[in-house]
Amino acid sequence: MSTTRRTFLVAGGGLVFSTIAGAAAAGSGARGRKRAYVIVVDGCRPDEITAELTPQLHALRDGGLHFPRASSMPVMETIPNHVMMMSGVRPDRSGVPANTVYDRSLGATRTLEKASDIRSGTVIERLNRHGFTTGTVLSKTYLYGVFGARATHRWEPGPIVPVSGHAPDQFTMDAVLAMVDELDPNLVFVNLGDIDRFGHADFSGTSVRAQRRLALADTDNQVQRFVDMLRSTGRWKHSVVVVLADHSMDWSTPDAIITLQGPMDADPMLAGRVQIACNGGADLLYWTGPAADRAAAIERIRAVANGVEGVLAAHARTEPWLRLGPEAGDVVAFCKQGWRFSDPDPSANPIPGNHGHPATRQIPFFLAGGHPDVPRRKASAAHARTVDVAPTIAKFFGVGRPRGGWDGRARL
Repeated sequence: MSTTRRTFLVAGGGLVFSTIAGAAAAGSGARGRKRAYVIVVDGCRPDEITAELTPQLHALRDGGLHFPRASSMPVMETIPNHVMMMSGVRPDRSGVPANTVYDRSLGATRTLEKASDIRSGTVIERLNRHGFTTGTVLSKTYLYGVFGARATHRWEPGPIVPVSGHAPDQFTMDAVLAMVDELDPNLVFVNLGDIDRFGHADFSGTSVRAQRRLALADTDNQVQRFVDMLRSTGRWKHSVVVVLADHSMDWSTPDAIITLQGPMDADPMLAGRVQIACNGGADLLYWTGPAADRAAAIERIRAVANGVEGVLAAHARTEPWLRLGPEAGDVVAFCKQGWRFSDPDPSANPIPGNHGHPATRQIPFFLAGGHPDVPRRKASAAHARTVDVAPTIAKFFGVGRPRGGWDGRARL
């Protein structure tokens, strides 16, 4: 992947795509008539999809196959859930435990944003190997970085909003429409980031609540533009459209902040020997003392964390249901609904909107499109998860499964 030569294409409106050298010269390069589009409405709550506020998303949900019990994975923030969508495997196999981790080799925390942070194969690469073409249109700079050059075509996101590090949904959808029109990949993976970015704002005032509603309505309009294009070009009848969120959203008040670094450093056994990677709704705690003391330290870390107000529970990372690898540290602590972590000090995380804990697991997840494989007006009792997207896409295109299988399940 890293040695594949790429070239830049400038589409209408100055949009820039990078593409595998030679792919554009051969035309669109798409194989067959099947098309799949994965649209992530980042940070959207299921109860925000209504006929009044988001009529297009509501119509897609009720007109296709809906999973009312769908959820994200525990501890997972933006990057890991996007990776699971495309890899179909859990974090201990993909190598991506959370947005922010403590890197023992660096002796510091860092955000996952490099292509090498994904250590599993993806359905993008699987489709490429089978002669299909793929595209990524990712509004967030770190998502663009972590997926790297895996797709046949990728959008160079812009303009980027300062601080938030994302391109607004209107520009993102402009890029989607241009990519489909000019390059027509078999699979396009899209992240729409506005709902998430407005969701992180302070929700205690009516003006910000109104802004989030406006963001929801505008994102719905962007989805409407996309569906209208599929229908007008005849692509709809050959397509499956997977719509989901990577997580939902919770809000905390200024007095509902949890800082665990102080309590760890105040404990004689743990002082100076615990590093924390803060992920908003979840803290990842790493024992840095002697390996011989790790088991006792884990129990002590859990006991101290569980005694702090606002902590829902602190678990050993090795508990099987968490499905996490060593990158996630030794202990995972979740906050209660209405709270947030801020480490290493109370000023480190000023963002009230929060996710990564059990309160934000429920997500919208539904399949739409005109392809005969897509069920019509059906609600499923199955517990769908973000990890189900890749096997669903693989089944749709008939490209099989990776060695070791999927952790998710095909939902078609």
